[in-house]
Amino acid sequence: MARATSTPAGAYAGRGMQIQTVGLRGLKTPVRVREKGGRLQHTIAEIAMRAALSEGSRDNCVEILTAVLNEHIDALSVTSFRFILSRLQDALQAKSVRLEMTFPYFIDKRAPVSDTHSLMEYSCTFSGGIGDDDGFILAVAVPVTTLCPCSKEISAGGAHNQRAEVTLRVKFRNFIWVEDLISLVESSASCEVYALLKRPDEKYVTEKAFNNPMFVEDVVRKVAVSALADPNITWFSAGVESFESIHKHSAYAYVDSRELS
Repeated sequence: MARATSTPAGAYAGRGMQIQTVGLRGLKTPVRVREKGGRLQHTIAEIAMRAALSEGSRDNCVEILTAVLNEHIDALSVTSFRFILSRLQDALQAKSVRLEMTFPYFIDKRAPVSDTHSLMEYSCTFSGGIGDDDGFILAVAVPVTTLCPCSKEISAGGAHNQRAEVTLRVKFRNFIWVEDLISLVESSASCEVYALLKRPDEKYVTEKAFNNPMFVEDVVRKVAVSALADPNITWFSAGVESFESIHKHSAYAYVDSRELS
């Protein structure tokens, strides 16, 4: 009678399987990001990385990634990001590497009437690949105000408005600043959002939004028109989520430049 065989307790039958892609997520590190004005901004980046390994690749991703990041931590930029990818590919001996770094980015904004200074926070992402997974994407998430045109039209006084968030992702030919993408988005909404406003400023932003009503579809169209008009931008996607003030749900619109004729 044949004797049945079994895998020993605690052993995994597929342990010898060759895994081609490895990486890490959720690694946080302090970085310094180059601002448009020339200064360095200190912030914290959350990192995700994956590498397609070839035979003989080194798989100690955390040690290698940390060492490479430390070489460029003094001034993170679109340019230095490409050097980081190249160094990672060489150090890991990988066929391809994709790296994503998301960090809060702060801009000193002045209130529209009182000229009060405050730091406005935006979420930015550098996402790039090298090798088989080539390409770089710069993304910004920008809070804005939208005001409902339908509500304004049917109401004897007032209209419901709400905060929205626009996420713009772009590929480009030449260098592009985070600040310029943020300005593109903010000019496409009913009104900008500010970290600090005084009474005269509140009056200004409320009336500006009321006189500039937009659905999320209107906002995403304006972002698309501005992005299409920029010869430096080769591809973009834009998503707008409006956190409705009178509904349980959010309103959402999205456009990808590859789908535009």
